Amino acid sequence: MLKPLKLADEARLILSNLGDAASDLAVPSLRLGVTGLARAGKTVFLSALVHNLIHGGRLPLFQAAASGRLTRAALQPQPDDAVPRFDYEAHVAALVNDRIWPQSTRQISELRLTLEYESASYLARKLGPGKLHLDLIDYPGEWLLDLPLLRQSFGEFSRKALQLARAANRREIAAPYLETLTSIDPEGPETELDAQKLAATFTDYLAACRSETMALSMLPPGRFLMPGDLAGSPALTFAPLDIAEDAPPARTGTFRAMMERRFEAYKNHVVRPFFRDHFARLDRQIVLVDVLHALNAGPHALADLQDALNEVLVSFRPGKRSWLSSILTRRIDRILFAATKADHLHREDHDRLQAILRRLVARGMDHAEYRGARVEALALAAVRATREGTIPRDGEDLPVILGTPLPGQSMEGRALSPDKEIALFPGDLPQNPDSLFETLDSLSEDAAHSVSAGTGTEAGDHAFLRFRPPHLEAGPGGLTLSLPHIRLDRALEFLIGDRLT
Repeated sequence: MLKPLKLADEARLILSNLGDAASDLAVPSLRLGVTGLARAGKTVFLSALVHNLIHGGRLPLFQAAASGRLTRAALQPQPDDAVPRFDYEAHVAALVNDRIWPQSTRQISELRLTLEYESASYLARKLGPGKLHLDLIDYPGEWLLDLPLLRQSFGEFSRKALQLARAANRREIAAPYLETLTSIDPEGPETELDAQKLAATFTDYLAACRSETMALSMLPPGRFLMPGDLAGSPALTFAPLDIAEDAPPARTGTFRAMMERRFEAYKNHVVRPFFRDHFARLDRQIVLVDVLHALNAGPHALADLQDALNEVLVSFRPGKRSWLSSILTRRIDRILFAATKADHLHREDHDRLQAILRRLVARGMDHAEYRGARVEALALAAVRATREGTIPRDGEDLPVILGTPLPGQSMEGRALSPDKEIALFPGDLPQNPDSLFETLDSLSEDAAHSVSAGTGTEAGDHAFLRFRPPHLEAGPGGLTLSLPHIRLDRALEFLIGDRLT
């Protein structure tokens, strides 16, 4: 097994941790990582979290706020000068003023929020008010899925990637890449044009996997879909090859040698710096998960999401927090998995959504808890875009959600107005999530695409519309109220509540 970091990187990480520890002597800090796979709502979560803390949002289960001990929350200049700032102001303006959802996360960004509070302890209060720097680190979840590559050779990566590409639910969209692969001789001479063609078809295949209809999650290498300033570089111009497990080492000058070299460059220049400079310095982590989208896309999407989430948890450095470990080998001592968009369901289904998420991350939760970390699963909506109601049907009251659709939404072939509220029965999740996973476990590779997701309905039966952010009413004195939410306060209490006692 390869180590995630080299000795020089470990030494550099310890120096960074020493610097953080020295700064904490004046004002303690907590580095909270915020991530999630595509469409999970990372930007919305961060914007809503900061907005509610700054504007005194309704947070009854966040004890420091509910008891009145949280006296002030204010944005501060961030500590890492080389990291882009999370554009909080623009994102909140999009949500509050324009009532549109902000652009999704495409790169790492950071924001520092300083919390001032009164301690719950009588003795601590005598020493004066407390202060905590909350450093919020936002990064794409796809980057997390790259971390296992640090422990893989090019041959191992190729075998796993090709196994996925040839699976029943992927082989059709992977066909152009697989066809191009047959024209490549791994032991033939290296050629740049062949490398570009193969990498392009492989990237197109990954993009198709992430489409609305497929909604697949296992898509490493993550930077292929968000290359940034690395677009066109050799480190992003490689692809898996069909290599036998007992193949001898690649000969210099061959196409396989070029692919192996670029794979190692990707790990050294893209994945390791992210792990060393950002990921390995986190204290706590929230992973946002769009479970509903996977349920709508069908059983393969749900199974793929389960594999991805457990890969994510294995990549973490979980453990108990201590002064020494925060310097030598920083550990993540609390991890929260949150199923987002709970406002797309009636509250009667929230517990079921949470139970499904728990089953999705069960293996990874056991691993992290064994190492000493606390792990929780929660259903939430960082910004609540709907409200609940009932409509009469067949002599009974049918529970529905009410909201204003985004432009371009339709139902049963009818275009919906972006200016009128609609009532929607979203469908029911299974009462017993075990039935869903028993079905997944029993599916064969070739038959899975034709079997329902185990909910008692065909895949996609749950109504899934995108709603506009809510219109915020003005409170007393004309002040705009904070963004409404579902269980954002519970998330805050788990992630930072103990640091404000």
